[in-house]
Amino acid sequence: MKKRFISLTMAALMAVSLTGCRGAEPAATTAAPAAEATTAAGETQAGGAETEAAAAENFKIGIITGTASQGDEEITQANKMKEKYGDMIVTSTYPDNFTTETETVISNAVAMASDPEVKAIVWCQAVPGTAAAIDKVRETRPDMIFIAGTPGEDPGVINPKADIVLQVDEPGCGVVIPPQAKQQGAKTMIHYSFPRHMSYALIVARHENLKKYCAENGIELVDVTAPDPTGDSGITGAQQFILEDVPRQIEKYGKDTVFFTTNCGMQEPLIRSVFENGAIYSLQCCPSPFHAFPAALNIDMGGHEADVDYMLEQLQAKVTEAGMGGRVSTWAVPCNMLFVEAGVEYAKKVLEGATNGAILDETVLKDTIQECAGDVQMTINHYTDDSGNEKDNHFLVMADFITFE
Repeated sequence: MKKRFISLTMAALMAVSLTGCRGAEPAATTAAPAAEATTAAGETQAGGAETEAAAAENFKIGIITGTASQGDEEITQANKMKEKYGDMIVTSTYPDNFTTETETVISNAVAMASDPEVKAIVWCQAVPGTAAAIDKVRETRPDMIFIAGTPGEDPGVINPKADIVLQVDEPGCGVVIPPQAKQQGAKTMIHYSFPRHMSYALIVARHENLKKYCAENGIELVDVTAPDPTGDSGITGAQQFILEDVPRQIEKYGKDTVFFTTNCGMQEPLIRSVFENGAIYSLQCCPSPFHAFPAALNIDMGGHEADVDYMLEQLQAKVTEAGMGGRVSTWAVPCNMLFVEAGVEYAKKVLEGATNGAILDETVLKDTIQECAGDVQMTINHYTDDSGNEKDNHFLVMADFITFE
């Protein structure tokens, strides 16, 4: 992974879960289309092993993502899974303004589930309304398997509804970002968010950890309220605020300021402003070398849409060009792309009988995530609630930092 120009910085406090996103493609195993599976079954004796194998392949997996305007990684990965498996994959999107269009979020899921061959739905990001959509689908399809990636609803809401929940270890990020930022030279952290996000349990937990560990590392944490991209000013208004506010904060606190926002749609203007003004950038809310960097830095991704090594090379070149060595970092694996890929591959294994009928087989799930992560070694922990109870179906993930020199 081009170690000659990339230093991997392992935070000493990273005793939390780690999983990654994209690495080498797992070996392709293409399921037979429904018509072919039926034909194959007709050519075997009833109850025979070949009949069972053909029937096992007679399924579809749905993927629901946002549109490219909120972040194109999820929809890009959904299209890659469609390219890999063909008609076995069906895709849909939720509306950009999902907070006020919950009925559309629900109706899109119900429409996907109306196809009886769809046996599992992978959701990323699992925006508000996902739990209600799951309830509605289960009224007619109680057998449907739901894998929810990057939930926008609190664990107490989504955990009882989805079969499996996959999420970045947001509280853990609050532990490891401050020492990483300190190594990058940060003296101040600007934390951009808004009331809707600051009502989410794990975002609040991350923020509490940021306060604690910024103080321990001699970094002043400054909270700045930004416009909610789902509000009246929309994504454009939120992005414009970031473009205008970053220079103000740097003028006030200096260039040794690290910037963080809880929102995907704000990452592009934030990265652009950080580079233009020589500040510090440690990690996105949804860590990934692909997340906002290409658009912010005018990196041509033609033919390299999911090529991690290419992306890391381009990022290193941009850092060198800007004279920002040591001041920019991210993860080597795109978390949301991982959740889509691993979700599909795991659902496929369940439907093919690899888990012996169990919807949640932790060993198979962890192995699948590692396969999708490639060479980057990952670990995974369960989410633990405020009472200390582990939730067996909710997995928090994190990966090590890559710092561009």
